[in-house]
Amino acid sequence: MTDLFGNPDLADAPARGGSLSSADHGHLPLAVRLRPQTIDEIVGQQHLLAPGSPLRRLADGQPMSVFLWGPPGVGKTTIASVVSRATNRRFVELSAVTAGVKEVRAELDAARRELARGRATVLFVDEVHRFNKAQQDVLLPAVENRLVTLIAATTENPSFSVISPLLSRSLLLTLKPLTDADIGVLIDRALTDERGLATPDGAQYSLTDDARSTIVQLAGGDARRVLTYLEEAAASASAQGLTEITPEVVEQAVDRAALRYDADGDQHYDVISAFIKSLRGSDVQAALHYLARMLEAGEDPRFIARRLVILASEDIGMAAPSALPLCMAAAQAVQLIGMPEAQINLAHAVIACATAPKSNAVVVAINEAAADVRAGKGGAVPPHLRDAHYAGAKKLGHGVAYQYAHDHPHGVAAQVYLPDDLADAVYYRPTQHGAEAQISERLPVIDGLLGRHRD
Repeated sequence: MTDLFGNPDLADAPARGGSLSSADHGHLPLAVRLRPQTIDEIVGQQHLLAPGSPLRRLADGQPMSVFLWGPPGVGKTTIASVVSRATNRRFVELSAVTAGVKEVRAELDAARRELARGRATVLFVDEVHRFNKAQQDVLLPAVENRLVTLIAATTENPSFSVISPLLSRSLLLTLKPLTDADIGVLIDRALTDERGLATPDGAQYSLTDDARSTIVQLAGGDARRVLTYLEEAAASASAQGLTEITPEVVEQAVDRAALRYDADGDQHYDVISAFIKSLRGSDVQAALHYLARMLEAGEDPRFIARRLVILASEDIGMAAPSALPLCMAAAQAVQLIGMPEAQINLAHAVIACATAPKSNAVVVAINEAAADVRAGKGGAVPPHLRDAHYAGAKKLGHGVAYQYAHDHPHGVAAQVYLPDDLADAVYYRPTQHGAEAQISERLPVIDGLLGRHRD
């Protein structure tokens, strides 16, 4: 028997590859040890597993490319693993988080060489929605010409995240959340299977009905989560010399299990918070550290880019107006180039933002203006500013006496622009930081030309 890569059985050789390289070694997570070996062992997704269904045909070796769309923990990676075991095709796994165009091309070149020797390739791409258009374009000819059988997993609607030509040449299969009954099957398998928590001598943990209900509720239809919680609860029971898992044992274990389960996010919210606060605080070294930490943990670079675009206006604003177009360019680079090269563009933007002069005057200004609107302030638009491009407008006084700013020496016309009840409103108050220092000098001059005289 061979493993996913055509090598001797994993019992005789060390595991290789990514998440699909499973083995029966006890140190592996329970969710990996219990990963189904055949299509009949798959729990849930019965709507996709009927005789003659696309998944059955795929497992039988029929060449087709599929997109597996569904929430986390419902079996996308498992299905790819089962298909690889059911066929004699070479299996390659790529993560869209870390693979760039170079890596994709290299695997396609290898697939071409293998095909010349008579061996087909199954290419599994996890989180394919993180591939940008350029990376997806590289896959298109390979799928169209059946150089590879593509199995692509995604948690996002492919209609919005996958290019149409690639999607139209593939089957889209929607996976459903696991039901409570499905989760129950997984729990029973974990408790009784020697690959799970049972021992070779037949010893098993028992699970009270209340503890089972607690785990099922916490799992939320996610197979990985239920097995992670169950594994941690069993470890907690064992540490206390118990073989029965109670609700109390589950509750003690869940916090630790949740931390382990969320480790791929690298304490997502804490780290992104520290990242933004380091940028706002102008600590470029800390900002780069948290950027690297997020990227290494697999954070979506598009999420980071969006946060930078927001920060450019929220915390820098007119103190360094070039920060916004620079961050927009970085966001565009992430889409165009993809990882890992796009980390350089993100670092460029991070350094620029961290070292730029800071001002929150923009966000304060729009918040105060919005507060007045929500409070009901702001009467009718002054007549001379109203639309006068339709017949009869002038009879209503619309546009009458409007002064065209460019007809005045300084390009500023002394006329009323705000509604009467907001005539003295002041929203934008420039700081003395960076470019805003010049604006703070110029603004009183503009106010004077407008006929406003502020204290």
